[in-house]
Parts: sequence; structure tokens; C-alpha cells
Amino acid sequence: INPSELGSGEDSLDRLLPHTGAPRRKSATSLSKTEPPLLRTGTRTIYTAGRPPWYDEHGAQSKEAFVIGLCGGSASGKTTVANKIIEALDVPWVVLLSMDSFYKVLSPEEQLLAAQNDYNFDHPGAFDFELLVATLRKLKQGKSVKIPVYDFTTHGRQKDWKNVYGASVIIFEGIMSFVDKELLQLLDMKIFVDTDSDIRLVRRLRRDITERGRDIEGVIKQYNKFVKPAFEQYIEPTMRLADIVVPRGGGNMVAIDLIVQHVHSQLEERELSVRALLASVQQTQPLPQTLSVLENSPQVRGLHTIIRNRETSRDEFIFYSKRLMRLLIEHALTFLPSQPCAVQTPQGPDYDGRSYKGKGITGVSILRAGETMEPALRAVCKDVRIGKILIQTNMDSGEPELHYLRLPKDISEDHVILMDSTVSTGAAAMMAVRVLLDHEVQEEKIMLVSLLMAELGVHSVAYAFPKVKIITTAVDKDLDGSFHVIPGIGDFGDRYFGTDGSVGWSDEENQESV
Repeated sequence: INPSELGSGEDSLDRLLPHTGAPRRKSATSLSKTEPPLLRTGTRTIYTAGRPPWYDEHGAQSKEAFVIGLCGGSASGKTTVANKIIEALDVPWVVLLSMDSFYKVLSPEEQLLAAQNDYNFDHPGAFDFELLVATLRKLKQGKSVKIPVYDFTTHGRQKDWKNVYGASVIIFEGIMSFVDKELLQLLDMKIFVDTDSDIRLVRRLRRDITERGRDIEGVIKQYNKFVKPAFEQYIEPTMRLADIVVPRGGGNMVAIDLIVQHVHSQLEERELSVRALLASVQQTQPLPQTLSVLENSPQVRGLHTIIRNRETSRDEFIFYSKRLMRLLIEHALTFLPSQPCAVQTPQGPDYDGRSYKGKGITGVSILRAGETMEPALRAVCKDVRIGKILIQTNMDSGEPELHYLRLPKDISEDHVILMDSTVSTGAAAMMAVRVLLDHEVQEEKIMLVSLLMAELGVHSVAYAFPKVKIITTAVDKDLDGSFHVIPGIGDFGDRYFGTDGSVGWSDEENQESV
């Protein structure tokens, strides 16, 4: 998304980063689409899809996003200021949300007025504040939300809404940002962009004529009838509510630097080191009852002997890992709910059997190593839907970060099999579970399935989410100083895919999924 493509006023549409939503297709494995999580500025590219932990070692909400509210008249330069703040912040987890997405759907009579430049888009009644407040509150809590996409040609909402996930910083901008009392309470910092009325009029003329194909008489009519009176009645009086007033908009770098310094200080106070907290907890309790370990039969022991051996070739590692995955998935499916079911055999008599008791099954892999378990799941579970979560470790902070989501639309109704190759501290597994819970999957319907887990990871997940079923083929007791499972398997992803770990992908034991 290029800032030059982000207009101001009524037509500011796609300013939502990151987002992960798309309509569900007819296919049983329908997945949502994710646009490139980038914001390109004049000097650099900002990645906006990462998400550090927003929960504590108990799996509970630990911190809310820092919300900046940007208010100002139409064409005052709010979007420019927002982009300047994002660029100067140098924080990779930002959501830029526009109030323009929350215009109300117009009735046929109102649409006729809009076509004649006689509908007031600059009035508080033109916005759906109830939906806006509810959406921003959930987004601030780090939860997934659906954002309407407003069509300024038809003056209605498009059928497909956008799924957006939380961030460290949310920048919310709009002409009526400070009008609603409930909305004001969600803003941690309020900024008013104060630009001379003549400049705003010139910008609006240029925009409406070149971008919307309107004639100059219609633009001036709308400005004099609605825009100017609305600014004087509703917008300008809210300047007194602002923490900072920015004269001259995006050109005022002194004001923007002050804003950035304050945001940085607030983010430092909210920092949370989940991995360190998990690793520092002394786990002296017995392994939880929610844990199920595959029977350590001679076959399973033999498979572990092969894949743990550092001398095993890649081909053999892949082959025997797949065998172990198949056994693990078969074992996991036995924990799905079932109900009595009688069927008639070809010979006539009935057979008293059992059938799956649930709406659907979704497999969610934690990329990249968790993806290796998908074929085993597909082989034994017909029509299973697949989702993906990318969690990587920030090499500077050592913390897991959520970078990418691709989940079926109605995942909240399914039993979910969450797959990863190894679990050490449990931080990434906790993040993945937290994501599923934020998408309204019931905790008791989640199964964490892993080839190998450390005791610390088992305890961490079970303590935070006591209703999640934990299923593995083996539990190793120790971690080394780098949080690698000991004795472990090594770097599962590198051994399976034949990589050396230098491409930025790594697995739990290589500190991607931790």
C-alpha cells in the first residue's frame, strides 16, 4: 500500500494492516487471503504484519495496543501525519484504521441526495459509531475483527468485509474521531491536525475533481452547505480535547517527533517477555492430565532412534518422520468426540458403531515445520480444512511474533488440530492457541499435536489453557541455555527441508516457534 494512494475524506478505504480475511469459497478447504503486509514510505518499507505477545504466561490478556486518535477537518492532512508517525516510530506492528470505513449504508432516498451533492457526509449521523466503538475495542484488546469495506460509488458496504488482527500501535483517523464519548475513552493519545481552511478547500477541490470526477460547482456547493458548517459545529470544538495540536499537518516534524517519543516511552512500559517468564517458572508439578503421550512401543522407540540420530540421512529422516506423524495423528483422532451409530451391514444385520460428533475438523499448522504434518492429517481425515499460522522469533528480543494468518472463515465451529513439530518453552504454541481463542474457537475443542515436547512447554500450555488437549510422541525433560529441547531432534525444519537455517525460517528448536 502506497501512502500516495491513501486519500482523505469520504474515499479513504483500505488503510487496514495487517488483515487476513476473505470470503469462504465452496471448497472444503477454503482459506482466507492475506494482502502483502507492507507500508511503503518515501524512505523505506515497513512490515506491519508482525504481532508480539499480547498475553502473559497465564495465557490471559496482558496489555492493550496503544491507540492514537487523529482528528481534523476534511483534507487537513490526517493520513499524511499518520504515515509520518508510522515511519518515524520504526515499530513493525501497526494498524492504520480509517473512520471512513464506518459510513452508514445509505437508503435509496439518501443515495439520490448523495448523487446531487445534497447528502451530508460530514455529520456525526453519517457514521455507524456503535459498530466503530465495538470494533476498535476488540482491536485494542488484540482480537480479530471484521472491518466493513465502504463503496463510495454505491454508498454502501461491499459484501466481503476485511479481517484485521491487533497490533502494538493502532492509528485511528477521521473527521469525527473526538465526537463520541465512548470512542474517546479508547484513545490513549489524541492528536488534532490543524490546517488552514483555504488549504483544506484547495485540497478537497483537487481531490474531488481529479479522483471522483465531480464538477467544481458541485464540490463548492457541498463544501459551503455541509463541510464548512460541520467543521465549525462538530470538528473544530473538539480541538480542546486533543493532547497535541499539530499545525501545518505532515510538514510539522517537530510535533511528529514529540509524538513518536511519547509513544516509544509508552511501548517500553508495556513490554512483556513471555519466553523469559515461562523459562523462569519452576515446573515441579506432575505432568498434566490433559497430556497424552503415544505408547512407547518398540516401533515408536525405533522411529525416535532413527530421527534423533544426527547421522540419519535427510531421505531417511523424512520417511521415518512421516511414519511417526501418521501414528501421532491417528492417536490424536481418538480424542475427537464420538457418538453411538448403528448401520446395516451388506449381510443385513446391524452393526453398533460410532461416528464423529461435531460440525467439522480443521487442521492448523504452525509454519514452517508444522506444515509437514498436514499430509498425515489429510490421509486419515477426509475433507479436513487447513489453516496456517506463521510465528517467528525476533532475533533481537528473543520473543515470538505472529506474522501471518490463514484460517478458514467459520473455524469457530470446528474442532481444531494445532500442529507443530516441536514445543520447547511453549511460547509459540501459546500464541497459536491464543489466536484460535481470539477467533472464537472453544478451548476444549483445541488439540495441540507435536512430535516432541519439553516438559516446560507441556506445563506452560497446560497451565495457561487447561482445557486444551496436548498430544505428543515423547516428552524430553530439559532445555539448554538457548531453549533447545534436550536431547531433542535438532532443528526439525532444517533437517526435513534440507536447509541450513540461513533464510530466516526456523523451527521451535531454532527459535522460530518457541
